[in-house]
Amino acid sequence: MRAVLQRVRRGRVSIAGDTIAAIEHGLVILIGVGKADTASEAEWLAEKCAVLRVFEDEKGKTNLSVQDVGGEVLVVSQFTLYADMLKGRRPSFINAAPPQIAQPLVDHFIDHLGGLGVSVQKGVFGAHMLVEIENDGPVTIILERDPQS
Repeated sequence: MRAVLQRVRRGRVSIAGDTIAAIEHGLVILIGVGKADTASEAEWLAEKCAVLRVFEDEKGKTNLSVQDVGGEVLVVSQFTLYADMLKGRRPSFINAAPPQIAQPLVDHFIDHLGGLGVSVQKGVFGAHMLVEIENDGPVTIILERDPQS
């Protein structure tokens, strides 16, 4: 699984002009699922996201997690994180999991993150969404867990 985490002042997802999820201070997590991923990768990634220290403490050091600051998380499924551009000019998504595998793993990731005490909102799997991200910092982190590790 791959995740792109952005520390945000706010994030919002809308479909056809209707806001379906919105957060203030926290993380927007774009998440992609690979063909070989399992619940183990989803749980590992959720645990990392919950405790990743990317928020500043009273001394201005990035020592606090989204849990520590009481922040929210907005999770958006994004299969394009598995784009392969080694050949040609059109991305190949051959390494992305098909929807029947990816959707349950994204849901498992969200459930596990929520079970860790993080307030989670989500986009709609497979929908065409407008995602608004006001990156704070900017702080952007890429996390990946290969099923072979």
